[in-house]
Amino acid sequence: MNPYVEVTLSWLLKNSRAHDAKSFYTSPAFASHTEQTITVTSPDCGASPATLGPEYITEGGGRIPALSWSAPLDLESKVKEWLIVVEDPDAPLPTPICHGVYGGITPEKKQVNPKDFEIEDESKSLLKGGFHWGKGRREGVYVPPRPLMNHGTHRYFFQIVALSEPLDKTMLEARATREQVAEAIQGKVLGWGMWVGSCERKWT
Repeated sequence: MNPYVEVTLSWLLKNSRAHDAKSFYTSPAFASHTEQTITVTSPDCGASPATLGPEYITEGGGRIPALSWSAPLDLESKVKEWLIVVEDPDAPLPTPICHGVYGGITPEKKQVNPKDFEIEDESKSLLKGGFHWGKGRREGVYVPPRPLMNHGTHRYFFQIVALSEPLDKTMLEARATREQVAEAIQGKVLGWGMWVGSCERKWT
């Protein structure tokens, strides 16, 4: 996009942001779990909230941050599967942009790194980490941050969800959407937590 056009759009849409109330963790499946109970951090970037360096945005290669998480023992003992959903609530759209959906993460796995997100079997939406990727805003396993230039700081919510039952494997292999997953996890959420990384793009 032409920088002049992009900056003009940012000015026109400067007040369109902070759509936290429409984030994944506010969907009906979380009605009984309004508070975070899972602690999430990034071995690469530090504790939440953190600033995403140049290598984590589109122009710098779009590296996905490594994540690790922990939950209370009574919760962890019930987990059958983990789910990760990544969103930008500050995008100037009616709802947050979905940057990634990852399901079928085994209960033993409590850390992911960039190599886990490399493709193992595209026909089954399977990644090298042993889990599946879903449909984001654009094609690809992960949509790296690229906030509108001069639109200010955008936050990226890396949400970890603990599930009491595994998600349907056929749905995951078919590359499930955010909406399909939100529907499928109703009655299965045990808890959740979030790591927040932020960045902005300035035209100088």
